[in-house]
Amino acid sequence: MSEMATREAYGKALAEYGSDTRIVVMDADLSGSTKTGDFKKVYPDRFFNMGIAEGNMMATAAGIATCGKIVFCSSFATFASERPLEQIRNSICYPNLNVKICASHAGLTVGEDGASHQCLEDMAVIRSIPNIRVICPSDGASTRLAIKAAIDNPGPFYIRLGRAKVPSVYGEYGADVPFTIGKSNLLRPGQDLTIIACGIMVKTALEAHEILKSKGINARVLDMHTIKPIDKEAIAKASRETGIIVTAEEHTIVGGLGSAVCEAVCESHPCLVRRFGVNDTFGKSGTPKDLLEAYRLTSEDLAIECETVFKDLKG
Repeated sequence: MSEMATREAYGKALAEYGSDTRIVVMDADLSGSTKTGDFKKVYPDRFFNMGIAEGNMMATAAGIATCGKIVFCSSFATFASERPLEQIRNSICYPNLNVKICASHAGLTVGEDGASHQCLEDMAVIRSIPNIRVICPSDGASTRLAIKAAIDNPGPFYIRLGRAKVPSVYGEYGADVPFTIGKSNLLRPGQDLTIIACGIMVKTALEAHEILKSKGINARVLDMHTIKPIDKEAIAKASRETGIIVTAEEHTIVGGLGSAVCEAVCESHPCLVRRFGVNDTFGKSGTPKDLLEAYRLTSEDLAIECETVFKDLKG
């Protein structure tokens, strides 16, 4: 199957669903990169380039949302999540307004732009704010459904998107994808351990599943596309039935998916949780492939991590 960046799928989805006249799209002078330009081409009267002024964009989006509009705001993740954090908290989330923050260029796979643009802590920062839902889709097809879910469900959203093209998990863009906010998707059954992944690491988890299978280890794989609200029921079930959980994310292990899973496990059925991601450090400049290898985020690395944990705990 062909590859597609989740930012590209976002642009296509905006253009696809843009006939809904409630939708307004705003960008911080990066519409060519975030792909909101796809919407602008079709609905220029409902597109606003707010310039390099992300705080002003978020505050303006909040005002427009009070008029009954569904406002999509986009920039690179590092600029969409942390530069306008006060406006996100006080102007959007506190009044629980219908603003969807779709942040592209997240994670190490931004590549050569380096540490300043490789946002590795955005989910940790945003998920701590009340009222906002945090989504991290794995491919083009699931991104399309995430955008539809954001349109159909009132209130603030943060949707994390990537720059690089990624392999398909669910099929081509437009495929019928199982997507419910707050409910993970079981992609592979397994009883020896569970891999819970989000974003580009879902495909990595599926590849690690095959490596582990060849070694006699049967790993369950969950796509935890919703980081907040997280699927506590599926996590508790995995904890009870497999006894080991390994989380996988293109994000710091501090405060992201791994932390959210640990919180859920502590409140339900405790088990060993190993967090697989970026180990509390900044990124570097390099190609996406080289960076994933340098930070040991490949499917081979994930399989080794899972095998080590399994052997240590279950022999």
